Amino acid sequence: MNYAGPFAEIEENRVATIKEQLSVELKDAMKAKDVNRRDVIRMIESEVSLAKSAAGFKGEVNDDLYRQVIASYSKKMDKARAEYLELGPRGEEMARKLGWEVDYLSRWLPAKLDQESTEALVRETIAELGVAGDPKAAGRVIGQIMKTHKDDVDGGLVNRLVAAALSES
Repeated sequence: MNYAGPFAEIEENRVATIKEQLSVELKDAMKAKDVNRRDVIRMIESEVSLAKSAAGFKGEVNDDLYRQVIASYSKKMDKARAEYLELGPRGEEMARKLGWEVDYLSRWLPAKLDQESTEALVRETIAELGVAGDPKAAGRVIGQIMKTHKDDVDGGLVNRLVAAALSES
């Protein structure tokens, strides 16, 4: 049998689930003594276990749950990274580690619109709703964007861009 990379043990002609991919990645990280990759995968598995055992959890452990957990974890780590960066040189190492984790996990998340595309979407939504120059309409604009493009945009970025666009109009 030819070795076809870390996913060789997953059946041919079938897309591996995120759980299967993480399992293979974990084994590979342990063999390679890649502590960062091993730790972040274990943390995701731990977060999935917590989500499964949470009160009110109904459903199954599938790619959607893994994406939700990975997105939540990435968002927390990105926020923590920003806080470490504010510490200056003392927080650089930890910020670098958290940035690596977010980048590593991004492969399992849907791609988000970049800042330029998000700005265009904000301008378009403001024009569509006819609320230019009305900072009180920020909630309506953000709500409309998140309702139609929730998986495509970064909520924090949308919030900042809407506030800026409505205050300058």
